[in-house]
Amino acid sequence: MKDWESLRRDCERCRQCSLGETRTNLVFGDGSTSAKLMLVGEGPGQQEDLTGVPFVGPAGQLLDQMMAIIDLDRTKYYITNIVKCRPPRNRDPLATEQEACIGYLREQTRLLRPQVIVCLGRIAAMRLIRPDYRITREHGQWVQRGGVWMTAIYHPSALLRDESKRPETFDDLMSIRDKLAELFPEGL
Repeated sequence: MKDWESLRRDCERCRQCSLGETRTNLVFGDGSTSAKLMLVGEGPGQQEDLTGVPFVGPAGQLLDQMMAIIDLDRTKYYITNIVKCRPPRNRDPLATEQEACIGYLREQTRLLRPQVIVCLGRIAAMRLIRPDYRITREHGQWVQRGGVWMTAIYHPSALLRDESKRPETFDDLMSIRDKLAELFPEGL
């Protein structure tokens, strides 16, 4: 059975797809490895590739502000991506790239044992909730899979491009706050 460090080492050595050849840094994950809440995005961007930390660029800064609205910071959740290496020009990760990396996400989830997963954007939702997930129609709705509560919100980069989605996202954040309060009345 792997621990966090051996899983990270395995991921650093990975060359199952071409993204491993072009990355500057592996972007494995960040936050509390004992958290009950896990956030999952699609893949690292330029700033993440440079630093090796997920969600540190403009979208990450917005995400930090969003989480602060509901009194959460990275000491209270774990954050990662479907793919651990930056796709060129920040394109969506290809199905083959997602498939090459999904085992690492499964292992992170097994180690963390989160009780709530929030998918950041459509690609994470399509991979983790349901392949035909429609983020524009289903964001903020809760499903339970394998004893884990899951929802999806718009990816912070989508909110940077289209501010009209922010009121809906605020409602989704309130739903996340309420679900966490229901499940963990003593707090995270």
